[in-house]
Parts: sequence; C-alpha cells; structure tokens
Amino acid sequence: MDDPNPRDFEAKLNRIDEIVKLLQSGQPSLEESIVLFKEGKKLARECEAFLKNAQEQIDEAMAEPQSGAGDARAATAAELDGDLPF
Repeated sequence: MDDPNPRDFEAKLNRIDEIVKLLQSGQPSLEESIVLFKEGKKLARECEAFLKNAQEQIDEAMAEPQSGAGDARAATAAELDGDLPF
C-alpha cells in the first residue's frame, strides 16, 4: 500500500485503484471495507475538485486573446474580403 494520504492527482487515482481492487477481492472485513470505501469516496471528491479547477484554468486560458495571432488573421481576412469568389 502506498501513502494513505496522497497529495497529487495521479497518486490519488492510484490509491483509488488500489482500494477498488481490495474491495473487489473480498479480502477486507466488513469494517475494513467501510473504512476503505470512505477513503475512496474522499479521494474521488478531491480528484473531482482538482479536475474542476483544471477545467476552469483551461477555460480561462482559452478565453484570453492571443497576442498578435488574432490580429494577423483578421487583417488577412480583411485584405482578402474583396478577392473572395463567393
């Protein structure tokens, strides 16, 4: 068993995977299974929060105008406006 309190996203996912395998094996007692289930649920919530934060950061980055690239494309489209066959 790895760190029972993993800090990074990948470690949390690995721990969840370990918990699932343990529960599926049927080896833990009922009491141990409950403890493992609660740990897995907590880790899943933490992963969900991490993913939500990551999505927000991506959305913000996508909303920011790209310096220069957007202006160049707009100028090219404006220049070609009269030359388009349709």
